[in-house]
Amino acid sequence: MRVAGIGCAAILLLLGQESMAQFRKSNFVPYSSVSLGIGTSSYYGDMAPYGRPIASTFGMMRWSATANYERHFTPRLGARASFTWARISGDDFKMNGGGKGDSFLFARNLHFRNDLKEFALTGIFKLTPDSRSYDRRPQLGAYLFAGIAAVAHNPVARVPDIEGDQWVRLQPLGTEGQGSPGYDKPYALLQLAIPMGIGVRYKINARFDVAAEVGFRFTSTDHLDDVGGNFPDPNVLKDDLSRSMSNRSAEPTAARKGGDRTDGLRSFIAERYQISDPNIDPFVVIQQTDFASPGTLRGNSPTYNDTYMTGTVKVTYILGSPIKCPPLK
Repeated sequence: MRVAGIGCAAILLLLGQESMAQFRKSNFVPYSSVSLGIGTSSYYGDMAPYGRPIASTFGMMRWSATANYERHFTPRLGARASFTWARISGDDFKMNGGGKGDSFLFARNLHFRNDLKEFALTGIFKLTPDSRSYDRRPQLGAYLFAGIAAVAHNPVARVPDIEGDQWVRLQPLGTEGQGSPGYDKPYALLQLAIPMGIGVRYKINARFDVAAEVGFRFTSTDHLDDVGGNFPDPNVLKDDLSRSMSNRSAEPTAARKGGDRTDGLRSFIAERYQISDPNIDPFVVIQQTDFASPGTLRGNSPTYNDTYMTGTVKVTYILGSPIKCPPLK
């Protein structure tokens, strides 16, 4: 994230200098715009590995919505304040084909859902510069954007063995021992992120544009999914609910959407522990192994923070600016 931030600042500085030079050569009239958009969201992290980009992007794709205010200072340079609400989700059972994918992730059997509320300030560099005024902007244009954002999040998961659709917040449970002596502090529910992306816009008429964007958010946390460390000693966890949400390997069905885990877990035990007796109960055996023993890895990408991507289609309304006429002499 630090490298991305330095690169973002350098790019914006260079592009801004070029844009200001062009501005001095023109009589550009600054203008403002507002937009609303809807689209998709995808998450990359411990339940959606970076090494499987296609599956991670499309396997658990969810929705996003955004509202923006933009100020266009020069033919090439602008700035944006935006609010985005995006839902991200992950599920070990679904992402690993009911036992046909990564056997460790399938055996882990975690899932989550997280509604992200993002407020961002970004700079915009137009690859296709505007003309002198907003109504003369090109019919088709492309642009880059990058900046900084604050992201409020709160991951939840479905409670096992309860009828209905009961979901519980995971951060207060300390599923990796957070808050207990000898463990990390609870992770923050407000994080920083660096948004970067590219967009293409089309001019409908003098006042309206339609645009499509793809943007990545590189966050400062590995816990958008509540997973990022090791299995804790179950004795330090607060209660039975915390223990059941921390280690879900012995659940016979996948809690998020259902699904029998028997065959997949039986295959994992045979592969990992060379226990292939067809008469064994794999849900009893997994509890007798070292699979979730204290200190063993619970996350699968401890060196990378979580990332999410949004794809957005938006409609923009140009507020415009009064065109100043030269004084009469």
